[in-house]
Amino acid sequence: MADIVPFDDRDGWIWFNGEFVPWREARIHVLTHALHYASCVFEGERCYNGKIFKSTEHSQRLIDSGRMLGFEIPYTVAELDAAKAATVAKMGFKDCYVRPLAWRGSEQMGVSAQKARINVAIACWEWGAYYKDLRLTRAIYDRPAPNTAPVHAKAAGLYMICTLSKHAAEAKGFGDALMLDWRGYVAETTGANIFLVIDGALHTPKPDCFLNGITRQTVIAMAKARGIEVIERHIKPEELASAQEVFVTGTAAEITPVHAIDDLTYQTGPITRTLLEDFHRATRGHAG
Repeated sequence: MADIVPFDDRDGWIWFNGEFVPWREARIHVLTHALHYASCVFEGERCYNGKIFKSTEHSQRLIDSGRMLGFEIPYTVAELDAAKAATVAKMGFKDCYVRPLAWRGSEQMGVSAQKARINVAIACWEWGAYYKDLRLTRAIYDRPAPNTAPVHAKAAGLYMICTLSKHAAEAKGFGDALMLDWRGYVAETTGANIFLVIDGALHTPKPDCFLNGITRQTVIAMAKARGIEVIERHIKPEELASAQEVFVTGTAAEITPVHAIDDLTYQTGPITRTLLEDFHRATRGHAG
């Protein structure tokens, strides 16, 4: 643990309910509703060369996620965009990861907390590649059905099974876990969307019970602009053996080739390499 810098003991500033507070003083009470009942939504964003990629789309999704959890975030999309940009500038970063979040506070304790304050904070830090030599194994949990949870919200509570599944995968020597949905179709990893290249076409699971990732949407648009056929559909696990290339997408993951899924192995092929190059141009060139 000696090489890990704790997130509560760093230099810098965090935007907290409209003002900057020193990093170490950005505290909440132990009886905060979100800690007990998961009434929290968040975003993950990357800043490239001083500009947050798809900032407005992320701000809108944060607001939408809050509404799915039954609360209104007390800032507009434009105000959130401005606050995120100000936080990055205050920290002096060019390339970094940005984490806005909103949650119910400590005014009420119990399942119902409709009068609890909705707090908003924004932090950013330098973060390199999320994955290295990515190999996946089957997750120990599946994504829930849409009638059992607000599956299209980026809500903290939905990540409990992701943490458990990723820990179990890491214990077996893998980098992450491949989650199926409640019907047994391929869904996503614990923190990224997945794509398969099968006979020159790009196949990806239909996001009907998990997040339609912003990076996912970006990559689909890039592929179509290249004339690559994109097929969004339900994918059976046995079809993984038919793929020539596999990669995942996400804000943290960006575009990361998958080298193995359990006993299946894959190469980083021409379609993955093309999309990696296009994504690098889009993020470093401020497109999109």
